[in-house]
Amino acid sequence: MRAMFHLLAAFLLLSTLFAPANANLEGDALYALRRSVKDPNGVLESWDPTLVDPCTWFHVTCDSDNRVTRLDLGNAKLSGSLVPELGNLERLQYLELYMNNLTGPIPKELGGLRSLVSLDLYHNILTGSIPASLSKLSNLKFLRLNSNNLTGKIPRELTKLGSVKIFDVSNNDLCGTFPTSGSFSKFSEESFMNNPRLEGPELMGFVRYDVGGSC
Repeated sequence: MRAMFHLLAAFLLLSTLFAPANANLEGDALYALRRSVKDPNGVLESWDPTLVDPCTWFHVTCDSDNRVTRLDLGNAKLSGSLVPELGNLERLQYLELYMNNLTGPIPKELGGLRSLVSLDLYHNILTGSIPASLSKLSNLKFLRLNSNNLTGKIPRELTKLGSVKIFDVSNNDLCGTFPTSGSFSKFSEESFMNNPRLEGPELMGFVRYDVGGSC
């Protein structure tokens, strides 16, 4: 009986050490976001950091391994800033934070979300430049950053995003020219409109594309 008890205790200990490790890391990442934003409508009330994993939280979707795959917080009237910890959500496919009042920069750590299919941050008050690290999101199909206060140049590295179907950075304060090679060859000028300091498309051989981030 004592041997059985020790075996069971060892199993429970191993389960505690290994099974929830990713879940706790992802829960910590999401709770960092909760701490960073104001939530006047209480949409994040269910985000309880004492739970084993965040898969029971509202607006969070997980896969069969209890890994976070979706974060749906569009039009939630959140204000505050994004956090670099979001880059720890390794299996995240959909990051939907559109139509809020989020301020500050887009964390470069979002470039580590290799499973990401959709990044929707449109209609916020985000500032700073578009991180070149987003070029690492090889599975990305939807990148919508329109209607913010983003500045600087459009990173040329983004032309590597071969899977992107929708790209929209309109209604910002971007500058310089926009690339026309790679995946950008299929985007119309509507994707870039209403950026007063944007000079238009890059003309290969005529207009030099400066890879610097400022204008």
